[in-house]
Amino acid sequence: MEKSIQEYQDKINRVLITEEEIKEKVKEAGKLIDGLYDGRPILLVSILKGAFVFMADVCRAVSVPCEIGFMCAKSYYAGTESVGAVKITMDLEQDISGYHVVIVEDIIDTGRTLKDVVNLLKARNPLSLHVLTLLDKPSRRVVEFTADWTLFTIPDHFVIGYGLDCAEYYRNLPYVAEYAEG
Repeated sequence: MEKSIQEYQDKINRVLITEEEIKEKVKEAGKLIDGLYDGRPILLVSILKGAFVFMADVCRAVSVPCEIGFMCAKSYYAGTESVGAVKITMDLEQDISGYHVVIVEDIIDTGRTLKDVVNLLKARNPLSLHVLTLLDKPSRRVVEFTADWTLFTIPDHFVIGYGLDCAEYYRNLPYVAEYAEG
């Protein structure tokens, strides 16, 4: 469905996290990752589609040798309720048993999907596995899950921008904003 520029802009309620704040936190995350892996190569894994912008910036922020991989996981099929199992619609091409893996995620909400992805990847015996998330909404969590590194903890707002979308729009915003519903 095509939106006019005005309709598009009217749905941006307010900026929650500025472009500058994101850049600073990504730089800090890069230093943390560099310090942890101390020159050892890593595999950055992005969960598509929302994390692709964040992944690109994290990839540029680390100085350790890194490869990238992509997965697409789906837990909502025909409705709005999760079926309780994650379906991997696109899997990694690499055998991760020889890698230090860092999952780069855009947002942790209920935690279901990411917890299942982490369990799946742990079963593949990586050398180590950590999770870096841009955003965390702990008030929405329905399973016990905590990322190793969280850049921003946010309240229960529907957010857009910096890879996050609403009906595939708004991913290109350089900041994270609250979506004006209604």
